[in-house]
Amino acid sequence: MLNSKLQEALNKQVNAELYSSYLYLSMSNYLAQQNLNGAASWMRMQAQEELTHAMKVFDYIHARGGSVTLTAIEQPPAEWNSALDVFEKAYEHEQKVTKMINHLVDLAIAEKDHASHNMLQWFISEQVEEEESIKSIVERLKLISNAPGALLIMDKELGMRAQAK
Repeated sequence: MLNSKLQEALNKQVNAELYSSYLYLSMSNYLAQQNLNGAASWMRMQAQEELTHAMKVFDYIHARGGSVTLTAIEQPPAEWNSALDVFEKAYEHEQKVTKMINHLVDLAIAEKDHASHNMLQWFISEQVEEEESIKSIVERLKLISNAPGALLIMDKELGMRAQAK
């Protein structure tokens, strides 16, 4: 059985993952408006992946006899300065999510909830992958600087991202 502290914290995480999906969908929209359809597709897949993360926590809460409470999702930004700005903000967001996951792990340990601690290990690994992936894109966009041809090549590469897990 899931205790009330963890249930509340996991419910917040469901909402945070839904917000992440919403944010990345907004980023996808912005990139599509800039005719960076590969990057837009990458972000759209990222949005879908974040929805999958939300459902993973959602299902876990139910599996442990808890109850999910969905709350309002904050409106994400809709404008950025560039593709680089989009991916820098995405990287900052993933760092924030990592802190949230780490807090959940700390809570699971404090509450001696070994099942939750075990489930959260998947998210720990996932966050390492998320941060690494987006940071790599940020670093490449910085290298490109203001070279439109290079940006178009990178956009094409981003569009070849495999389906989200």
